[in-house]
Amino acid sequence: MKRSLYYRWLFFLCGLIVMALGFTLTIKGNRLGIGPWDVLHVGLFMNFGLTIGTWAIIAGLAILALTAFLYRRMPQIGTFLNMVLVGIFIDIFNFAIPDVETMSGQVFVLVLGILLAGIGIGCYVAPKIGAGPRDSLMLFVVEKTGLSISVVRAGIEVAVAFVGWLLGGPVGIGTIAVALITGRIVQFTLPWFEKVLKKIIEKKSDIPPVLKI
Repeated sequence: MKRSLYYRWLFFLCGLIVMALGFTLTIKGNRLGIGPWDVLHVGLFMNFGLTIGTWAIIAGLAILALTAFLYRRMPQIGTFLNMVLVGIFIDIFNFAIPDVETMSGQVFVLVLGILLAGIGIGCYVAPKIGAGPRDSLMLFVVEKTGLSISVVRAGIEVAVAFVGWLLGGPVGIGTIAVALITGRIVQFTLPWFEKVLKKIIEKKSDIPPVLKI
């Protein structure tokens, strides 16, 4: 049981870090437009100050309240941690990673960011410790409508990007790419990480206990 919990938390935390790094890289490729949720966060930052990561936390808190109401239950501890840690990690990576000036560099970091975000989401959701506020909302809509993850995620993110654009956030082809591609990546990475995690836990569980002499 301890091994199972250890590996689940390991996948969860590693996934959050990779996802936050992916989000930050898409922000660094801002000439092409940034991810839909970050369009909102940046728009709020431009109008009201604070930091992008702080607005990610505040927006997450609002969505968390909505999903708690929809599910009629309190979120898991992992959901709260996701909300706080991702915002912190984004601010750290945003400070540590230099701005990219060339167009080829912007394209590279955007593509890499989308890929890492999709991998990170699949990794942290797989152990079922608690999906983040945004992904909890996505999973709720998927559960209620029967639509695919990619369709639901794209629909939500297009709506969010529109609100962010009204606030002055940078929208471009990169925004569309993040909205349409990330969900498709998650459709592959989530079941893959679930299988890998299950295999690791079952393999570790088969190891006989060490005999004490």
